Amino acid sequence: MVNTIHWAVDKNVDNLDSYPHIQQAATELQNTNVVAFPTETVYGLGGSALSDRAIERIYSAKGRPSDNPLIVHIANNSQLDELVPYIPEQARKLMEAFWPGPLTIVLPTTGRVSDRVTAGLNTVAIRMPDHPVALALIKAAGLPLAAPSANASGKPSPTTAAHVLDDLDGKIAGVVDGGATGIGVESTVIDCTVSPAVLLRPGGITQETIEETIGSITVNTPSSQRADQPKSPGMKYTHYSPDAPMYLVNGGSDVINQYIKDARNDGKKIGVITTEEDKEAYQSADVIEVVGSRRDLSTIATGLYHAVRAFNQHHVDVIFCETFPEEGIGVAIMNRLSKASGGRTLSP
Repeated sequence: MVNTIHWAVDKNVDNLDSYPHIQQAATELQNTNVVAFPTETVYGLGGSALSDRAIERIYSAKGRPSDNPLIVHIANNSQLDELVPYIPEQARKLMEAFWPGPLTIVLPTTGRVSDRVTAGLNTVAIRMPDHPVALALIKAAGLPLAAPSANASGKPSPTTAAHVLDDLDGKIAGVVDGGATGIGVESTVIDCTVSPAVLLRPGGITQETIEETIGSITVNTPSSQRADQPKSPGMKYTHYSPDAPMYLVNGGSDVINQYIKDARNDGKKIGVITTEEDKEAYQSADVIEVVGSRRDLSTIATGLYHAVRAFNQHHVDVIFCETFPEEGIGVAIMNRLSKASGGRTLSP
């Protein structure tokens, strides 16, 4: 056990990279310790991407298998130049359009990052986060930071510092608390080492938006990627799961209420994930978590992990979840819900 430090940082402070708490966290990173920090998507668990020891500490804290690659976070193009030998034209267009932002690009590697970051591949996944605290910390540390989500492996990703501490208190050097994150689901990951580029993981930047920039891309399917050698996080293991079994239910509130009735007859404590529009429909459930509004799917993305985590505090026996249109950011939402439920789906 270590004493996990909590650094509260106002993201609106001027000269953040010289802010005392940022400097303290940066020193921990320079000493190969690991520190959680906010991004515009979720909180990441950062460690020097150049250090085997730091990467081992990330894996140890998360309880994460070490054969899954990590995303490297950078603050400027000079760091990028040290990590990749060249930038494919389609990648350059995406960087100009979406960096800083929630887009991770898989690129060829110079080999400078730890092999533990790339899982032994000849590619590296890199992004430039769009969050002042994240950028200030990376600049202050003077290091590219490998940073998976700052949660215990398999659990819902953290969108607040409190979520980080729920999972990792006593296991990491500290957490830089910059408040709640914005987008709420992890970055989109696209492989630009092939042409056309391949979308490996949906996220905050949609396929449609990417294709407006570089033309048609391919979407990864389980059969198109070697299961034992993923190029991106989120492709190989179960992720984002609450403690209780979770089921995605097609067919609307009437169908969900029938499943609630059946579970009630079995003596179970029941949770439901729903929206502002339908929250009054599940009066027989024990715990109702509202994730956002169907009129704006981005609000559902923002509230998703918070809702999934909340059920762990209520010790429910089963969770039923509404489904959402797989368009725009809805693709990322349903991708995360499918992984959180282990693919369990119920229909009328």
